[in-house]
Amino acid sequence: MPSAHEIDYKIHGDDMQFVEIELDPQESVVAEAGSLMMMEDGIQMETIFGDGSGSGGKGFMGKLFGAGKRLLTGESLFMTVFTNGRPGKNHVSFAAPYPGKIIPMDLAALGGKIVCQKDAFLCAAKGVSVGIEFQRKIGVGFFGGEGFIMQKLEGDGLAFVHAGGTIYERELQPGEVLRIDTGCLVAFTQSVSYDIEFVGGVKTAMFGGEGLFFAALRGPGKVWVQSLPFSRLASRVFAAAPQNGGRREEGSILGTLGNLFED
Repeated sequence: MPSAHEIDYKIHGDDMQFVEIELDPQESVVAEAGSLMMMEDGIQMETIFGDGSGSGGKGFMGKLFGAGKRLLTGESLFMTVFTNGRPGKNHVSFAAPYPGKIIPMDLAALGGKIVCQKDAFLCAAKGVSVGIEFQRKIGVGFFGGEGFIMQKLEGDGLAFVHAGGTIYERELQPGEVLRIDTGCLVAFTQSVSYDIEFVGGVKTAMFGGEGLFFAALRGPGKVWVQSLPFSRLASRVFAAAPQNGGRREEGSILGTLGNLFED
């Protein structure tokens, strides 16, 4: 696999972050469509099949195969490459799509590969391969939710992953097991094994409110966990929204009952 471009970066903001990438002449960064925030005049854009890493094979069919695999993760066939086409340094910035944190991942220091949620990838140095990671165990396949088909980021460059709420990084020791809500799992290194387990007890499964399954990760390796998955945030917003054209005021003493007395 070719070496990735060596990019510099700075992360701005607290809860609504964006990452500013500094590119030397002819350096490039690849990103998902729609993640661009701003770029300086010397930056050139190009839409390509796949991730531009060259790992999918040679020729048009190899590129098409590499791009087609991305459809399985719900992503577009295309990605965008941003290249500094002028002398001197230039900057391009990418914004997180919802409140949370941007996590820089130095793949060279993480064993050359991480596995992450399919919607967590934001951008990476050109040369980083963005593919799919199949989980071989049948339990993961049927019950993993977000975890059945995950993305894998491979190479020796910088990649940037986004997740919701607060991000917790945990170093698992050999044989140590951590059980996580499937939506809260962000990423893990390739040395971590991953499976889906059933929540024990009928009452816990039916009335616990945490779902029927959780992810079980076994060390050694690093795991990243998010406190607020976007799916959870969206469901709470939907539940709090008026359903029949009315209005819901959580600050009211009577709450929904008070709305019954309105005209």
